[in-house]
Amino acid sequence: MRTGCNSASRRRVVRAFAWAASACLLAVVSAAAQQGWVVERRGPAGKDLNAVYFADSKRGWVGGDEGLVLRTEDGGRTWEQQPSGVADGVNDIYFRGKEDGYLLAANRVLATEDGGRTWRPSVSFAPADFNGATPELYSVRFTSKRRGWMVGSVSRGDRVLDSLLLQTKDGGASWQRVSAPVRVELLHLDFRGEKRGWIVGDRGTILHTRDGGDTWLQQRADTTATLYHVEFRDDETGWAVGERSTILRTTDGGATWLAVEVPVLGLRATLLSVAFANKEEGWIVGRSGTILRSSDGGRTWVRQESGTDRHIYALHVRDRRAWAVGSDGQVLRYER
Repeated sequence: MRTGCNSASRRRVVRAFAWAASACLLAVVSAAAQQGWVVERRGPAGKDLNAVYFADSKRGWVGGDEGLVLRTEDGGRTWEQQPSGVADGVNDIYFRGKEDGYLLAANRVLATEDGGRTWRPSVSFAPADFNGATPELYSVRFTSKRRGWMVGSVSRGDRVLDSLLLQTKDGGASWQRVSAPVRVELLHLDFRGEKRGWIVGDRGTILHTRDGGDTWLQQRADTTATLYHVEFRDDETGWAVGERSTILRTTDGGATWLAVEVPVLGLRATLLSVAFANKEEGWIVGRSGTILRSSDGGRTWVRQESGTDRHIYALHVRDRRAWAVGSDGQVLRYER
């Protein structure tokens, strides 16, 4: 504002600025509402929410910093905090049925048998088990009632020493380490049925099994970008996302992975989670409030207005509904 303006002119400028700001805000809110995303703070301010999982369209959980666990029974409209008994950040939540679920926090596994109403310690891995190095668990999936898998890393300080690949054959009562064909950080896994599974991680790593995890082989991704998440809709069609705006798509079970370009993202976007509602419709979320949507099976992606510039770390889609969680305790909900 120029010096020497009188009070009336200053008020006119202030009113004009306020009107313009309100118009911009209304445009953002309108766009978000039009796309169906609603942003709410459900966790404590300043705390990250890292994981979200819904057992059905009503019952869901989110997990975050310092052992935070929230539970909903109305599709995410209201949330109730639950005691977890841990102080470490929650990296993943997964249910193998409506009542039996698992929670990963640093080097610990918690389990529930009552639909997440209460969580009990199941197993933990100490540095002494890894020659003094620190184990970290990132992702868990079960292929049957008794058999399941976890992935993570073993590190000393900021240096990753080895991959961490674990399996259980007794419903999670005990876990055994399995040799992986790489020595990098493994970040996420997905299975289709009991036999076919995929793992993604650092340096463009994609691992695949056809025999229920008895053997794991590396698939060629033609990228060195860290891959944070993998999603398969059937034995052949899948997607992986990661840093540097990386989106990979396969239609042959990962024998070949093709890069999908999204020009609006540039080269610096970090994509953290991908999920599909059906064979055609899916979403990707990432840092700085990034949400992408595809309506053609992931061949092309368009950017959606998320209503936030906070990082969005995790995404879950079920029954034509979607939920996402991120930094500063934010939960995003999508309904049609």
